[in-house]
Amino acid sequence: MKEKRHNKILEIIETNNIETQEELIAKLKLAGFDVTQATVSRDIRELKLLKQMSDMGTYRYVVSKSHGTDHQHVYSRAIANSIKNVDSSMNDIVIRTYSGMAQAVAAGVDALHESDILGCVAGDDCIIIVTRDEESAVAIAHRIRKLINS
Repeated sequence: MKEKRHNKILEIIETNNIETQEELIAKLKLAGFDVTQATVSRDIRELKLLKQMSDMGTYRYVVSKSHGTDHQHVYSRAIANSIKNVDSSMNDIVIRTYSGMAQAVAAGVDALHESDILGCVAGDDCIIIVTRDEESAVAIAHRIRKLINS
């Protein structure tokens, strides 16, 4: 549910000038998401949304375009190319890598500084990531698969 809500938030802020959390809550409720202000506030923080001045002189929510440098993008791409498979079960994610690459991929996972990741253990070709809950495991595994396929 969280992943669907996050995707809907991104869709809403890309197609609307959303200035306040209240506006975002109203749009989410129209889309069938029963959310509280605390949930939306947490979603904004997790999605790393920023407020940026619009052409009309008001502020609106936008997705941060500066999540890192081009150097980090190259590093992410190399890490993604080392991954063979990603799967999740309960609150765990298992990543299978090419032989000898698990430590590097685990370092990349640690560099995400994702608050829902409790820990990460790597062997030679396998990584186990423990997340806060099952919902987090599904969302993070989805993000990793998206990175692999991009």
